[in-house]
Amino acid sequence: MLKISSIIKNKKVILIAIIIFFIIFAGLWNVVSGGYDKQNKTILFLKRFIPSKISRKVRDTIFIIPDLKERNQFLSTQVKKFEQGLNGELFNEEIILSKKNKKEYSLKEFFLPFPRLDARLGWAGEKNSTRAHHLAIIGDYIVVISGEGKTIYFKKNNILNKKLDQIEIPNNIQSILNQNNFKLIGIRDLFEEDSKLYISLIFKNLKGLSINAYRADLNFEKLNFELFFESKAYWPSYNVFSGGRFSTYKDNKILFTIGFSYIKKAAQQLNTLLGKIVSIDKLTSEHKIISMGHRNPQGLFYIKNLNIIINTEHGPKGGDEININFQEDDEIPNFGWDVASYGTPYTGSADPYKKSHAKYGFIEPFKYYVPSIGISQMVYMPNNLNPDGAKYLLVTSLRAGSIYVIKINDEFNKIIDEDRLFFPQRRIRDIEYDKENNVFFLIFEFTPSIGVLELNN
Repeated sequence: MLKISSIIKNKKVILIAIIIFFIIFAGLWNVVSGGYDKQNKTILFLKRFIPSKISRKVRDTIFIIPDLKERNQFLSTQVKKFEQGLNGELFNEEIILSKKNKKEYSLKEFFLPFPRLDARLGWAGEKNSTRAHHLAIIGDYIVVISGEGKTIYFKKNNILNKKLDQIEIPNNIQSILNQNNFKLIGIRDLFEEDSKLYISLIFKNLKGLSINAYRADLNFEKLNFELFFESKAYWPSYNVFSGGRFSTYKDNKILFTIGFSYIKKAAQQLNTLLGKIVSIDKLTSEHKIISMGHRNPQGLFYIKNLNIIINTEHGPKGGDEININFQEDDEIPNFGWDVASYGTPYTGSADPYKKSHAKYGFIEPFKYYVPSIGISQMVYMPNNLNPDGAKYLLVTSLRAGSIYVIKINDEFNKIIDEDRLFFPQRRIRDIEYDKENNVFFLIFEFTPSIGVLELNN
């Protein structure tokens, strides 16, 4: 009897050991793979103790088989993407539940005929600079531009079908590059207003790198872009802190964001446009600094009836921000970079940033994220567009692969509720709301693809 009891006991121990092993194995895979929720607190805690070099080594050795399977599956998707050409075929349908309120959304994904972002190159990989794609809703059509400058369009209502039937629009971007001896670093936004199509273009020449805005008459036969605004702000080497977003604005002007581009103190200096949001007159191209102290303003939205500018921007290691400019006086609002930030240096060196903005004369962010979410674009949803009659900001993210649904009060000074939609293995670069179909159009970078998101009633 004793022997049988001992055998049973040993089996239990072995079983428990196996269970623990698989838990550790699964947890470790989550840490080293690219598919985990990068905002998961448990995994974030574990990653503090596992250096990135070690995690990559573990992934490429212990987890070589599951990693290869994951990569093969992804490559299979890439083959399908290239084979379908401009069809824009539907390749994924799923239900997304919000994390907190369990609201149900339907997602459809259609292929885009553009190069995919390669996360293994790292955030500083210049090659990835031409793999950030953007979209604009123009009447009955969706226009998309790749980071390389290729433009396509399709009818909005094609989302009801199995394919989008995309059509390429020729443009003169390559001619602009050739005529000016520019090397293209990447397109940073696509914006339409009054039948004019605007793009921001980062280039390199003998002076260094810079960002300009170009404009073309809307034409589905060919787009002929001309220089609209020259920033005249240069920086010496490639980095991702360039801004480049547009938004509508008042008084026949548009808004344009420019990042600080690793030029220390530039965001606090009025003799350069680096680290600024400017308004540009659509007739004269004259500009005015609207706000300063910005690091890398990725998202931009102007609420006309309230005269409020909302922008998102990347912090350093942590400290991604949502900022609100109420435009209450003629002074230039200062949002603090690179004096104040709730993030810390990537280098691990001593933290030089002030953690209070207001104490040092700067405007506090409306919301900040620690750890960073890789904040990107946003849309504002006023009371009349929501079933509950409340105001919402929908903020997209790259690193976190999420849309943050933020319910705000009428005074824009308090968050009432927050929810989150998580899209594993995706980076969301751009978002637009289509009122006619009551859907959101998204740009996912890894495939890349067009996402069509709809709230299920």
